[in-house]
Amino acid sequence: MKDVGQRDGAVARMIAFVASTGEMAQAALARLVERYGNAPPETAGVIVALGGDGFMLQTLHATESLPVPVYGMNCGTVGFLMNEFTEDGLIERLAAAETARINPLRMRAESPTGEVHEALAINEVSLLRAGPQAAKLRISVDGRVRMDELVCDGALVATPAGSTAYNFSAHGPILPIGAEVLALTAIAAFRPRRWRGALLPQGARVRFDVLEPEKRPVMADADSRPGGIVRSVEVTSEPTVTHEILFDPGHGLEERLIREQFT
Repeated sequence: MKDVGQRDGAVARMIAFVASTGEMAQAALARLVERYGNAPPETAGVIVALGGDGFMLQTLHATESLPVPVYGMNCGTVGFLMNEFTEDGLIERLAAAETARINPLRMRAESPTGEVHEALAINEVSLLRAGPQAAKLRISVDGRVRMDELVCDGALVATPAGSTAYNFSAHGPILPIGAEVLALTAIAAFRPRRWRGALLPQGARVRFDVLEPEKRPVMADADSRPGGIVRSVEVTSEPTVTHEILFDPGHGLEERLIREQFT
């Protein structure tokens, strides 16, 4: 982190503030900018994101090409990726913050007409039925078919950082932040009945082929960003992209993931 640990006026000018459109976040932005100033993200030593988890994901995606850590303060609802909001002592909090480094997933989705859409996902890549009938998916891992037919409302591949989000709601496992594994989780599996998914090595290449795509259309998305109607989707971890997220000491991702399992 560039110069954040220094204790003078120059440090404040190294902070870039960004905020969601919510009333609370916009009010917090105005007060913090007046107090600490506001640097462009391209020259900042740290980006402070004000909002909820959704806005945090937006900020990480928007700044993925910048070698700048992001520190979130909760001005939204859940705030799993965020720190507690307070205006005081921000310079000290940034200097003491713990860093969590995470790699996203890369989604390569092919449409029924052969068009290819690629996107990165910090939490998960998901496939969801786009019509009244259940989806039928064939699942391959590293080029080998592992399930000939999964009848379901959908399926997803989640990172450890995203394992407490949609994955957990779909009854998938919570993964430790340092675990080099991915969660493959079914959404409302009908056949095989109650299939709960699998744990895969982080380097695995997962492919979903949509069976009966005209009768049972399926859509894909990456972190809830739509990828359109698809006939196949490949998901891999993207080690060349690393996101750095800052947390107050004792409240990092590892602690949060452990705590989530006991609540």
